[in-house]
Amino acid sequence: MPDRRGRTGLDRVGLDLTGNPRVRVRDVRLLTSNWYVTRVTQLDYQRADGTWTEQERETYDRGNGACVLLYDRSARTVLLTRQFRYPAYVNGHPDGNLIETPAGLLDDDEPLAAIRREAEEETGYAIGEVEHVFDVYMSPGSVTEMLHFYAAPFDADVRASVGGGLEDEGEEIEVLIVDIDDALARIGIDIIDAKTIMLLQWAALTGRFAR
Repeated sequence: MPDRRGRTGLDRVGLDLTGNPRVRVRDVRLLTSNWYVTRVTQLDYQRADGTWTEQERETYDRGNGACVLLYDRSARTVLLTRQFRYPAYVNGHPDGNLIETPAGLLDDDEPLAAIRREAEEETGYAIGEVEHVFDVYMSPGSVTEMLHFYAAPFDADVRASVGGGLEDEGEEIEVLIVDIDDALARIGIDIIDAKTIMLLQWAALTGRFAR
């Protein structure tokens, strides 16, 4: 049966892996299949001393994504967003409203096309030349997602649309233009999103605001 995206064969993913001779995937079982997919995999893993162990791993597959730090180098500002994130709210965040860089899933697009789409949907700003920063597995213990990181300049006076996200997807996104030094000072206070912290620190250490 296909999931909500029309995908089939979701219980076969991983059975053909051959890149690591110390890993033999024996069985993949689908636990949930809605918009995202949860699987439990039975595998044999060979330890460094040559012995084999049986292991079970549960993985959450939501697809890959991309994020971008929009910056104005002359004004020393960055463009961030604020939106409600239920998983953070249910796990102790006071109100669930997180400050983040624009980001989204790739869906069927290439990473660069996806981040251009997401940036304009969320902020209203069409971005020009985009710089690839790095690619990162964000939570490799259980989540399969790889996130592609980018940076791009923006002009606060040139806005292509109102932004705010897609209403039919339940998005209500506030746009924030923040001084880079203020943003860095707020890391660990009210800027507590991992991808955002990583891009801000990259910008300060080796990126567009490095001294």
